Amino acid sequence: MPARILVIEDDPNTMELMTYLLSAFGHTVLRADNGLDGVALAAAERPDLIACDVQLPRLDGYGVARRLSDNPELAAIPLVAVTAFSMVGDRETILGAGFDDYISKPIVPETFVEQLDRFLPPALRVGRGAARD
Repeated sequence: MPARILVIEDDPNTMELMTYLLSAFGHTVLRADNGLDGVALAAAERPDLIACDVQLPRLDGYGVARRLSDNPELAAIPLVAVTAFSMVGDRETILGAGFDDYISKPIVPETFVEQLDRFLPPALRVGRGAARD
C-alpha cells in the first residue's frame, strides 16, 4: 500500500526529481512550493510523511516545523528535512527545530526513497527494488 507523501520544495527541478522517484515506487505525492501552502496542505490532507526544504519562500522550513508541532493533529506526522544546509552543526540545528531527520542535497536517487521509507509504518513502505516500470 503506498503512502501519501507531502513534498514542500521551491526548486522546480528538485521537486520534479523527488516526485518522480516517490511516484515510481508507488507513493502518492502531494506538492507545495512554499511553507505556508505546505502547512495548509498538511492540515487538509493529513499525509503519512512530509519531506520539506529548509529554505522556502513565505515560511521557511523551521516555521513549517514549528506550525506542525504546535498543531496536535499534525505533530505526529514524520517531518524530514531535505536541504542543502550541510555545514557543521546544521544537522543538529535542524533536528533541534523539530525535524525527524535530515537528507542533504543533492539527493541521491538510488537511496532517496529508502531514506524516507524508514519513517513510514511498515505497511506503507515500498522497500528497495519495488520501482515500477
